[in-house]
Amino acid sequence: MTAANQTQEFVQREDKSVYETEQPVLYSVKDGIATVTMNRPGFNNAQNSQMTYALDAAFRQAVDDDSVKVILLRGEGKHFSAGHDIGTPGRDINKEFDRSTLWWDHTNKPGGEYLYAREQEVYLGMCRRWRDLPKPTIAMVQGACVAGGLMLAWVCDLIIASDDAFFQDPVVRMGIPGVEYFAHPYELNPRVAKEFLFLGDRMSAERAREMGMVNRIFSRDELADATYEIAAKIARQPRMGLALTKQVINHVEDLAGKRTGMEAAFAWHHFAHVHNEQISGDLLGGYDAKGMVKANKAEASANGEKA
Repeated sequence: MTAANQTQEFVQREDKSVYETEQPVLYSVKDGIATVTMNRPGFNNAQNSQMTYALDAAFRQAVDDDSVKVILLRGEGKHFSAGHDIGTPGRDINKEFDRSTLWWDHTNKPGGEYLYAREQEVYLGMCRRWRDLPKPTIAMVQGACVAGGLMLAWVCDLIIASDDAFFQDPVVRMGIPGVEYFAHPYELNPRVAKEFLFLGDRMSAERAREMGMVNRIFSRDELADATYEIAAKIARQPRMGLALTKQVINHVEDLAGKRTGMEAAFAWHHFAHVHNEQISGDLLGGYDAKGMVKANKAEASANGEKA
């Protein structure tokens, strides 16, 4: 069975007993709304390659289904997403998958080519494709939306957040200039994007709304019902009108430099990885998952925030 077929099986299987161990993404459709759910709550929905390819298959399934008008992305459990998987038992960076773009397999490549080729596929390439899919997408964010989790929210057209949600890109502490899908100056403004990255602090949902990154905020208890109500209202609009509206706004962003700026940021991101490896022997500047969690908790405590 190919990885693509396995992914479809993960998306479609209904045996609840295997969700935690085998099904990283759940998929359902009701009333014209496709719900795509990241399903690694035990690891705060950390994004490994298996989850990434399952997300890709779910988005494709939603695009191919003419009954689907709106796609809603959510995370199971306490948090939306803790970001890229840099240390759970399911980390699969060394595994080969059936690729979705035309980049070659990374697993047998030397030096900086190894990570550069992989992230062209699973991060930059997929995120760009998801951002441009022709149906409206909504990210429903609760709890943590950190680093790679930002990318998953940022590719969506709307972000609806709980009042306890927070947003953070702390990877500058690794010596890396932000995550691979570098949308920071477009989601925020350049000066606030610098603050966001230089400090690496959590940004509250309310501050994110003030900056234009978040559309609406609701209590955790109200979040799901309110988000589905918004999705249902969008679903009553004509499909082609929605697609063209999305296309033109994305085009205006790209005219303002979003796509070309992201290309440069991706190159600098990978220079940072190679630099880290040259001076420390570690692509991530010495941080694994436990180290990053420990640093985040320490900073949250110092700032008087709940860890």
